[in-house]
Amino acid sequence: MDAVKRSIHKFGGSSLADATCYRRVLTIISQHTNARDLIVVSAAGKTTNQLLELLQLAEDGDQAASDRLIATCEYQKKLIKELLSDELCEQLIAALQDDIHTIGHLLETSLDRYAKNQILAHGEVWSARLLAALLNQAELPADDLDSRLFLTTELAAQPIVDETLSRQKLTHCLESLTGRVVVTGFIAGDRQQRTVTLGRNGSDYSATLLAALVDAHQTTIWSDVAGVFSADPRRVKDAELQTKLSLDEAAELARLGSPVLHARTLQPVVESRQHVQLRCSYTPDEGSTQIHRRLPKGKGAKIVTSIDDLHLVDVEFSAESDYQQEYNQLIILLAQQQLSPICIKRRPTDNRVRLGYTAEIVEFALAALQEYKQQTTSAVTIEHVSGFCMVALVGSGVTDNALQSHQFYQLISEHNLTFVQTGENHLSICAVLQQVVLEPLLKELHTALFKQPRRIGVVLFGKGNIGAGWLSLFAEQMHKVPEQQNVELCLCGVYGSRGGVLDFNGLDATRVLDTFQPEPFVWEQLLSNLALHPFDELVIIDITASEAVSYYYPEFAQHGFHLISANKFAGAAKSEFYNRVQQSFSDNECHWLYNATVGAGLPIQSSMDMLQYSGDQVTAVSGIFSGTLSWLFQQYDGEVGFSQLVEQAWQQGLTEPDPREDLSGKDVQRKLLILSREAGYEMELSDIKLESLVSEELMSFKVDEFLEHCEDLDAKILRMFNKAKKQGLVLRYVARFSHKAGAQVGLEFLEPTHPFANLLPCDNIFSINSHWYRHNPLVIQGPGAGKDVTAGAIQSDLFQLCKLFSR
Repeated sequence: MDAVKRSIHKFGGSSLADATCYRRVLTIISQHTNARDLIVVSAAGKTTNQLLELLQLAEDGDQAASDRLIATCEYQKKLIKELLSDELCEQLIAALQDDIHTIGHLLETSLDRYAKNQILAHGEVWSARLLAALLNQAELPADDLDSRLFLTTELAAQPIVDETLSRQKLTHCLESLTGRVVVTGFIAGDRQQRTVTLGRNGSDYSATLLAALVDAHQTTIWSDVAGVFSADPRRVKDAELQTKLSLDEAAELARLGSPVLHARTLQPVVESRQHVQLRCSYTPDEGSTQIHRRLPKGKGAKIVTSIDDLHLVDVEFSAESDYQQEYNQLIILLAQQQLSPICIKRRPTDNRVRLGYTAEIVEFALAALQEYKQQTTSAVTIEHVSGFCMVALVGSGVTDNALQSHQFYQLISEHNLTFVQTGENHLSICAVLQQVVLEPLLKELHTALFKQPRRIGVVLFGKGNIGAGWLSLFAEQMHKVPEQQNVELCLCGVYGSRGGVLDFNGLDATRVLDTFQPEPFVWEQLLSNLALHPFDELVIIDITASEAVSYYYPEFAQHGFHLISANKFAGAAKSEFYNRVQQSFSDNECHWLYNATVGAGLPIQSSMDMLQYSGDQVTAVSGIFSGTLSWLFQQYDGEVGFSQLVEQAWQQGLTEPDPREDLSGKDVQRKLLILSREAGYEMELSDIKLESLVSEELMSFKVDEFLEHCEDLDAKILRMFNKAKKQGLVLRYVARFSHKAGAQVGLEFLEPTHPFANLLPCDNIFSINSHWYRHNPLVIQGPGAGKDVTAGAIQSDLFQLCKLFSR
């Protein structure tokens, strides 16, 4: 519709309850919105309830109606006086007085639905007008916009907005507005310019609908809660914030009557490109729920939700009618009027169907059913019964989680159960009960379902030197994880170059070390088998040096697997693939940890992340990144041939199986690329100048042939060594990156006192410069290679994942 890129921000009544709340919203708008964003507002505080009370008193002929109107006016006037000064204050109070006179006049007439709606609309009009004035006073240009000028619909239980016409009108409204626009939520107009309300909680719907009309990429709904929790935090104190939900999961939660999300709110989201974020205006920086446009992936329930007051409507068809035909016709009719039931119990043997509704909707549903009864040719009986409640589990795969289903049935069966419905989309199980006090049941369900240890399956790729070291460490350390985190680890797969073993019942790490009987596998079949895992989460550990394995990283993410890697190929791949891997893990809400790719067990990436997250910016990284080359140049004194040291290092397992991986500098080059990307710079391997110690001729040999011709290295190294020695310097293999000077890897002459010159054998050293560490760099030094420290880095990443899973 609009070439201008906009976002939508919606503030509910609790976010605008008093002057302090308005000032808080002003700060949020100044920090989190752009100059052309649209801001949707509800009526401040309890204004809508006050106006509803006013209407009821007026209908009853109660003289207290005038007192209610005066009190409402005084509340609004108090907000204006506390927030605005001088001329702006006078203007808004004058406009308020005009509105109060209008309301008073309407109250003296016969109040039809449109007149009542016109009175109710004032709550949103006052909020929009006041917030726009407050923004202008703070020198943030803004206009208020009455949504009745563009949102077009007709009066109904759940009004359906004409999006085509509304979009055209909105385009015209926005043409002359250049700043932020504060839009009234909850209200629309019909073709005769009469006021229509969009239903309770209609402001959230207004916001996502507005986003669809202007093709906004993001809608943020600000309220008094940070988002969706695993249960109602007011009832279940240890309920946890759900930071991410799929759109389907959110829609199912809304359909089941969630107090945070409403079914109509998400309808425009499905049909547009927008993402939805739920945040708390009281604590804007303390978490949020992101609703993502992706397929739901999961192994069970994430949320326990409930309805305290559920109404059931029994519809009985005549015995002579076609039950299936009558049922289909009824469900279609209700859906067309936006009155689909929350839950349904079919009883074809009795020619009956039982429909569940919230108290807010049931009267509209009954009216629609009575109309249906009058129109149908067959006899229909309708009976309304109250005194019920509902408890439901929501989450991808919940209906297939046998353990959770069993626990749910066990706990609800202790109450007066009416019926259970399983969601056709496998996203929910709901139980209708005779009305009870729900808090004890909700707490019990939450504890049983979400406080049990999470089962984590682990699959290892790479049963070589480091892999064997990690298996030994895992066998020693795995018992410590349950002590520290609420998880259970299960090693269920081990794969090496000759094949592997997969057993979801669990493998003994020590037995795998002693008696490994691998079976060959095909990747596509293995991925399909892994996707059938029974665990809450599955973690892949890649300790190979295989580029081929790294090509499967995006598929790991798409299957919902998490990844820990010491394999450098993906981190140092071309940007297109590297970014695809990163995006795949992000899109599928999976974690990829790769701290072992650089520095083995040294906290290099974690330290750089800490700097970045705290607001600093890494500007340069340098050091000696190869434990092998560190050892070689610390040992080399010109007396013993360099080739002899290489062979000695190879025999001691200090080099890669092919020593040229170390000697060529490619391993160091990959590490430098990984760190530069970690610092936020877009680079390719080809951007790093590389000085290889190995000639092209030596690179052409097979490994055993290379070792026979290794002495060809000696002359060059001795010449460089002597040149350095003559200048009183030492020879070292150094990696350097600077955002100004670029990146290079190769031999350097250093002062003997230089920090890079005096390391213990096999040590790495990393020097990190940033804005904060400009003149005195952050230096990290220690063993940067070896079976034990690398295995320890893998284990540390696994423990970090367990912490994330246990939250």
